Amino acid sequence: MNKAVWVLQVLVALAFAGAGGTKLAKSGTELRADPNMAWSTDFSDAEVKTIGSAEVAGALGLILPAATGVVPVLSPVAGVALGALMGGAVIVHVKRGESPVFPLVLGLLAMTAGLLRLHLLRRRRA
Repeated sequence: MNKAVWVLQVLVALAFAGAGGTKLAKSGTELRADPNMAWSTDFSDAEVKTIGSAEVAGALGLILPAATGVVPVLSPVAGVALGALMGGAVIVHVKRGESPVFPLVLGLLAMTAGLLRLHLLRRRRA
């Protein structure tokens, strides 16, 4: 099960690092020109950059604490926080009349990865 959790965590972290990195690397004008980022018209450039920063931080949080053994409980916290972030994304997409499926699935995967890591931590202590 540990290998499956690692695979899930890495895949979810890559998805969030890519999405957050895109928000950080592109200008607000470039993001708004992308049809997949139409939601960004509802937010200021600073807000979009903050969302991108949270996604990148969450991606790092899923991997680094568990990999280094330094405060490994932060990996499940990162997973749940990313799930909450995607809950906000679902709300934005629903209000805009867009499909909330991608953020919903990604959020559930992040929360699952985090909660599985928590389960492994608790099992190791027992």
